[in-house]
Amino acid sequence: MAVTLRDNNVKKLVEQSFDVLIVGGGINGAVSAASLAGRGVRVALIDRGDFGGGVSSNSSNLAWGGIKYLESLEFLLVNKLCKSRNRLMRAYPSTVKEIRFLTTIQRGFRFPPFFVYLGSVLYWLMGRFATRAPRYVSARSIKSAEPVVNTVSAAGGLEYSDCYLYDNDARFVFNFIRKSLNFGCIAANYVESVSSRREQGQWVTTAREITTGERFEIRSKLVINACGPWVDEQNCIDAQQTEYRHLFSKGVHLIVDQVTDSPRVLTFFASDGRMFFLIPMGPKTCIGTTDTHVYSPDSQVTDEDRDFLLENANALLSLDQPFTRASIIAERVSVRPLAIKAENQESVDADWVQLSRKHVIDVDESRRHMSIFGGKLTDCLNVGDEVAEWVERLGITVPQPNNRWYGEPGADLRAEFMLQATLMDLDRLTDPSSSEPLSERFWRRYGESAFGLLERIREDESSAFLLIENAEYTRCEIELAARREMIVTLEDFMRRRSKIEQVVRREKIADAPGLSEACDILFGRQSAERLSEYLAPRI
Repeated sequence: MAVTLRDNNVKKLVEQSFDVLIVGGGINGAVSAASLAGRGVRVALIDRGDFGGGVSSNSSNLAWGGIKYLESLEFLLVNKLCKSRNRLMRAYPSTVKEIRFLTTIQRGFRFPPFFVYLGSVLYWLMGRFATRAPRYVSARSIKSAEPVVNTVSAAGGLEYSDCYLYDNDARFVFNFIRKSLNFGCIAANYVESVSSRREQGQWVTTAREITTGERFEIRSKLVINACGPWVDEQNCIDAQQTEYRHLFSKGVHLIVDQVTDSPRVLTFFASDGRMFFLIPMGPKTCIGTTDTHVYSPDSQVTDEDRDFLLENANALLSLDQPFTRASIIAERVSVRPLAIKAENQESVDADWVQLSRKHVIDVDESRRHMSIFGGKLTDCLNVGDEVAEWVERLGITVPQPNNRWYGEPGADLRAEFMLQATLMDLDRLTDPSSSEPLSERFWRRYGESAFGLLERIREDESSAFLLIENAEYTRCEIELAARREMIVTLEDFMRRRSKIEQVVRREKIADAPGLSEACDILFGRQSAERLSEYLAPRI
């Protein structure tokens, strides 16, 4: 089998020394790598699993300003998140898009509907009018707009705007990894940090290549622990003391068949009082989320979680057939890492649900070590900028401090791509089941790399056809992924580089005629082994 990008990067991890080693390839690690590499810093990044394999692939796919934090009077945080959301909208207009939220308030709720509406007006003001204005709606108007909503006990509601990710969260995270690679970062998934030690003024990190078991050392001036919920665990391994710790809240989402074809998020307050969403996910609907205090970052979906979400959905909707466990197409579960000061842990255990997702960068200046606690996707660009500021403050040269390290390519390049796509009549090849032209999809997912897809289709028009039914991924995209996206297991592609596994039932994936061909493209001679591994029963 040919040497891959990942193989080369693992080799370079051994051969080179780095200014910064980032441990963890979720959203915090990905933006740190892109920010630093984009500014000319020599960066390495490793993750013991796949990029975006934890919390960053199990979110609500929303980029929102934190309207719920108004209730806890965290105005500074909401202001910051709104600014961050607006920055993402400007930087990623094809990916981070405005969407309307239709919220139903039940009679007897802790606040009357009009008061909640006034809160949404404040939220809009704090958002600098970057979205459409909110509006108050009566129960009758809700029923007229969305007949699927059960308004029997509704007192009224409101409609306001926030943003969502058009594809999936893990794809968004990987695009930061890809950006960092373009800037010279040496990144590799399935490489574990076993331990780190200080030696002659630098860090020596013992790493293990998961697929082979090989151990080697990575040398760097500074280490950034961006392990998400596993930050505390990694710091214990490295004997690193920090001021902050994590508490964990388990969030579960269920994917079901499309509830409504309306392009809105339906918002309610669940029986436990927290916000409850029905979020469009292509041809499906994502229901969530739970908010359960847990004590470990490793959590699973339980029958109690499933029943809570299904029972709330059945109570809040007017369905011809109520949801049952058989309605579930896919599940998403992870823990939200909530940053607290270590000495405050006992005092907040009782009211942990009030904790926000703000991020904290804990810095040990004497040892040149940083730990990123908390955070959320909306705030990711701030994390990248703050990490770069700290790296420079710790004495590491940042050659290009003002270089723009994020965002889609410019409007001129997009116009050039769309012109080429139009001249070759690309959109006639769009699958009839898709609601989006092929040209728009290619540009959103791959940016300037989408020009290579056009060239491939000119060579062979059949490369624009789907391999897996209802998957919205073409043969040429899978070929691109095989070359550039460091896919080690079939799940890496089916679950994270794409959202196929989230919108197509597993039994249909297994029976898809093109699945074997997709594996051949991705893995070559290892195709049968990777396919068998993927189709094996999951515990």
